[in-house]
Amino acid sequence: LICLFALGACGSSASPPAADTAPDLPPTDGVFDYQLGGTADELSDGTRIDVVARDATAAPLDGAYNVCYVNGFQTQPGADWSDRPSAVLRDASGDPVRDPDWPDELILDPSTASAREAILEVIAPVISDCAEAGFDAVEIDNLDTWTRFDSISQEGAFALAQAYVSTAHDRGLAIAQKNAAEAARPAHDDLGFDFAVVEECGAYSECAAYTDVYGPHVLQIEYPDSLAEADLSFEAACADPARAPLTILRDRDLVGQDEPAYVYDAC
Repeated sequence: LICLFALGACGSSASPPAADTAPDLPPTDGVFDYQLGGTADELSDGTRIDVVARDATAAPLDGAYNVCYVNGFQTQPGADWSDRPSAVLRDASGDPVRDPDWPDELILDPSTASAREAILEVIAPVISDCAEAGFDAVEIDNLDTWTRFDSISQEGAFALAQAYVSTAHDRGLAIAQKNAAEAARPAHDDLGFDFAVVEECGAYSECAAYTDVYGPHVLQIEYPDSLAEADLSFEAACADPARAPLTILRDRDLVGQDEPAYVYDAC
């Protein structure tokens, strides 16, 4: 719903590496925060943040390893894709398909080469903007649409994912697989993702699917509602030997620190 542990100096002030240089992977200790709904330069208790994920429209945090959130398999809320009709998944009536959990987002359909080209015309510049802004990495959300919508081709989804990997690497960015535990092995080995950003793997008992593949280079976010549904405390999620070294608890809407619903905890 994330510096991400670089081994050397990191942060938005550093220039991105050359395209032929392997990008820095996320660190395995420090303070991590997931700030898609509201940004802050430090935790509410004044603790410095070392690794942070922010939306592509936000500025990176100076002195931290920054991950840029990009919605690569669904549209951004309110985005107009009417000039690219083939890129949007459609139902039997020809109407665009919306995510039932996020109804202001349309589902993209990368099943054909022409559709993937149309999608990349929109998303590749966003990835480039992340690099130019000073982010260290990108996370591409909603890879798992092919598991949720039967008419989307897995082959097409993986081909688009691989194109995102190439785009990120060409711009000096590391790139994270976002969720889709069943795809972790091919996402890393075949498609070239560098690390993972995962939500609710503790609640769904699937953290090992990521850490077995990416080792410690996994950023894990849990939410109170899904932990409650699993009858699992955050402390129990932290005790899971398969969890990521950097595991945090956030409120579902990722609101800012001044909001009553704000939640943050870390293992």
